[in-house]
Amino acid sequence: MKFDIIPLIISLIPAILITLLAVYFFKMHTTNEERRRRFLLHKENQKQALPLKLQAYERIVLFLERISPSKLLTRMAPVGEDKKGYETLLVHTIDQEFEHNLTQQIYISDEGWNTVKAAKNATIGIIRKVSLKEDVDSADKMREIILTELVEKGSPSDAALTVIKSEVSGLF
Repeated sequence: MKFDIIPLIISLIPAILITLLAVYFFKMHTTNEERRRRFLLHKENQKQALPLKLQAYERIVLFLERISPSKLLTRMAPVGEDKKGYETLLVHTIDQEFEHNLTQQIYISDEGWNTVKAAKNATIGIIRKVSLKEDVDSADKMREIILTELVEKGSPSDAALTVIKSEVSGLF
Protein backbone atom coordinates (compact mmCIF):
# COMPACT_ATOMS: atom_id res chain seq x y z
CA MET A 1 0.00 0.00 0.00
CA LYS A 2 2.91 2.33 0.74
CA PHE A 3 4.25 1.64 -2.67
CA ASP A 4 0.98 2.58 -4.36
CA ILE A 5 1.04 6.15 -2.93
CA ILE A 6 4.59 6.98 -4.05
CA PRO A 7 3.91 6.50 -7.81
CA LEU A 8 0.74 8.53 -7.39
CA ILE A 9 2.67 11.40 -5.74
CA ILE A 10 5.38 11.20 -8.40
CA SER A 11 2.76 11.41 -11.15
CA LEU A 12 1.07 14.40 -9.44
CA ILE A 13 4.28 16.50 -9.29
CA PRO A 14 4.28 17.38 -13.03
CA ALA A 15 0.56 18.22 -12.87
CA ILE A 16 1.14 20.52 -9.87
CA LEU A 17 4.10 22.19 -11.62
CA ILE A 18 2.09 22.73 -14.80
CA THR A 19 -0.81 24.16 -12.76
CA LEU A 20 1.53 26.57 -10.92
CA LEU A 21 3.12 27.58 -14.22
CA ALA A 22 -0.31 28.17 -15.81
CA VAL A 23 -1.44 30.31 -12.83
CA TYR A 24 1.81 32.33 -13.01
CA PHE A 25 1.47 33.00 -16.75
CA PHE A 26 -2.24 33.82 -16.39
CA LYS A 27 -1.44 36.36 -13.65
CA MET A 28 1.33 37.86 -15.78
CA HIS A 29 -1.01 38.10 -18.75
CA THR A 30 -3.80 39.82 -16.76
CA THR A 31 -1.30 42.25 -15.20
CA ASN A 32 0.08 43.15 -18.62
CA GLU A 33 -3.42 43.60 -20.02
CA GLU A 34 -4.33 45.91 -17.13
CA ARG A 35 -1.19 47.99 -17.73
CA ARG A 36 -1.93 48.14 -21.46
CA ARG A 37 -5.49 49.31 -20.82
CA ARG A 38 -4.27 51.99 -18.41
CA PHE A 39 -1.66 53.15 -20.90
CA LEU A 40 -4.23 53.37 -23.71
CA LEU A 41 -6.65 55.23 -21.44
CA HIS A 42 -3.90 57.64 -20.37
CA LYS A 43 -2.88 58.13 -23.99
CA GLU A 44 -6.49 58.89 -24.98
CA ASN A 45 -6.87 61.34 -22.10
CA GLN A 46 -3.66 63.09 -23.12
CA LYS A 47 -4.91 63.36 -26.68
CA GLN A 48 -8.10 65.03 -25.46
CA ALA A 49 -6.35 67.24 -22.87
CA LEU A 50 -3.63 68.60 -25.16
CA PRO A 51 -5.92 70.95 -27.11
CA LEU A 52 -7.34 72.27 -23.83
CA LYS A 53 -3.84 72.85 -22.45
CA LEU A 54 -2.74 74.63 -25.61
CA GLN A 55 -5.84 76.81 -25.52
CA ALA A 56 -5.10 77.70 -21.89
CA TYR A 57 -1.53 78.64 -22.76
CA GLU A 58 -2.80 80.74 -25.66
CA ARG A 59 -5.15 82.61 -23.34
CA ILE A 60 -2.37 83.19 -20.82
CA VAL A 61 -0.11 84.55 -23.55
CA LEU A 62 -2.91 86.85 -24.63
CA PHE A 63 -3.39 87.94 -21.01
CA LEU A 64 0.33 88.68 -20.61
CA GLU A 65 0.35 90.65 -23.85
CA ARG A 66 -2.72 92.64 -22.79
CA ILE A 67 -1.24 93.58 -19.39
CA SER A 68 2.16 94.39 -20.82
CA PRO A 69 2.49 98.06 -19.82
CA SER A 70 3.40 99.23 -23.31
CA LYS A 71 0.29 97.66 -24.82
CA LEU A 72 -1.91 98.48 -21.83
CA LEU A 73 -0.94 102.16 -21.90
CA THR A 74 -1.50 102.31 -25.63
CA ARG A 75 -4.92 100.74 -25.31
CA MET A 76 -5.95 102.68 -22.19
CA ALA A 77 -5.13 106.31 -22.84
CA PRO A 78 -5.74 108.73 -19.96
CA VAL A 79 -9.13 110.41 -20.08
CA GLY A 80 -8.17 113.37 -17.97
CA GLU A 81 -5.24 114.72 -15.97
CA ASP A 82 -6.06 112.81 -12.74
CA LYS A 83 -3.16 110.42 -12.16
CA LYS A 84 -4.94 108.58 -9.32
CA GLY A 85 -7.95 107.91 -11.53
CA TYR A 86 -5.68 106.67 -14.31
CA GLU A 87 -3.83 104.41 -11.89
CA THR A 88 -7.14 102.97 -10.68
CA LEU A 89 -8.30 102.42 -14.25
CA LEU A 90 -5.10 100.58 -15.20
CA VAL A 91 -5.05 98.39 -12.07
CA HIS A 92 -8.75 97.61 -12.44
CA THR A 93 -8.22 96.61 -16.07
CA ILE A 94 -5.34 94.29 -15.13
CA ASP A 95 -7.39 92.72 -12.32
CA GLN A 96 -10.35 92.18 -14.65
CA GLU A 97 -8.13 90.53 -17.25
CA PHE A 98 -6.62 88.31 -14.57
CA GLU A 99 -9.99 87.27 -13.14
CA HIS A 100 -11.20 86.48 -16.65
CA ASN A 101 -8.32 84.00 -17.03
CA LEU A 102 -8.26 82.49 -13.53
CA THR A 103 -9.54 79.12 -14.67
CA GLN A 104 -6.54 78.61 -16.94
CA GLN A 105 -4.43 77.71 -13.91
CA ILE A 106 -5.95 74.22 -14.07
CA TYR A 107 -4.01 73.47 -17.25
CA ILE A 108 -0.78 75.31 -16.48
CA SER A 109 2.01 74.16 -14.19
CA ASP A 110 2.35 75.75 -10.76
CA GLU A 111 5.61 77.39 -11.81
CA GLY A 112 3.99 78.86 -14.90
CA TRP A 113 0.97 80.13 -12.99
CA ASN A 114 3.15 81.66 -10.26
CA THR A 115 5.18 83.41 -12.96
CA VAL A 116 1.98 84.81 -14.49
CA LYS A 117 0.81 86.07 -11.09
CA ALA A 118 4.23 87.59 -10.44
CA ALA A 119 4.11 89.41 -13.79
CA LYS A 120 0.64 90.75 -13.00
CA ASN A 121 1.71 91.92 -9.54
CA ALA A 122 4.94 93.43 -10.84
CA THR A 123 3.02 95.36 -13.51
CA ILE A 124 0.61 96.70 -10.90
CA GLY A 125 3.60 97.52 -8.71
CA ILE A 126 5.23 99.56 -11.47
CA ILE A 127 2.03 101.51 -12.04
CA ARG A 128 1.56 102.23 -8.32
CA LYS A 129 5.21 103.11 -7.78
CA VAL A 130 5.20 105.63 -10.62
CA SER A 131 1.92 107.17 -9.48
CA LEU A 132 3.41 107.79 -6.03
CA LYS A 133 6.38 109.77 -7.38
CA GLU A 134 6.19 113.42 -6.48
CA ASP A 135 7.30 114.67 -9.89
CA VAL A 136 4.35 112.87 -11.51
CA ASP A 137 1.59 115.46 -11.54
CA SER A 138 -0.64 114.20 -14.36
CA ALA A 139 -1.83 111.02 -16.00
CA ASP A 140 0.15 111.80 -19.15
CA LYS A 141 3.35 112.26 -17.13
CA MET A 142 2.67 108.99 -15.35
CA ARG A 143 2.21 107.23 -18.67
CA GLU A 144 5.43 108.73 -20.02
CA ILE A 145 7.49 107.62 -17.00
CA ILE A 146 6.09 104.07 -17.08
CA LEU A 147 6.98 103.75 -20.76
CA THR A 148 10.48 105.11 -20.08
CA GLU A 149 11.00 102.57 -17.29
CA LEU A 150 9.90 99.79 -19.63
CA VAL A 151 12.52 100.74 -22.18
CA GLU A 152 15.18 100.66 -19.46
CA LYS A 153 14.13 97.59 -17.46
CA GLY A 154 11.84 95.58 -19.71
CA SER A 155 8.32 94.39 -19.08
CA PRO A 156 7.45 91.85 -16.36
CA SER A 157 5.26 90.16 -18.96
CA ASP A 158 8.29 89.38 -21.11
CA ALA A 159 9.86 87.18 -18.43
CA ALA A 160 6.56 85.36 -17.89
CA LEU A 161 6.16 84.86 -21.64
CA THR A 162 9.56 83.17 -21.76
CA VAL A 163 8.52 80.69 -19.04
CA ILE A 164 5.17 80.00 -20.72
CA LYS A 165 6.79 79.44 -24.11
CA SER A 166 9.28 76.97 -22.63
CA GLU A 167 6.42 75.07 -20.98
CA VAL A 168 4.53 74.85 -24.25
CA SER A 169 7.60 73.59 -26.08
CA GLY A 170 7.88 70.91 -23.38
CA LEU A 171 4.43 69.60 -24.27
CA PHE A 172 5.68 68.25 -27.59
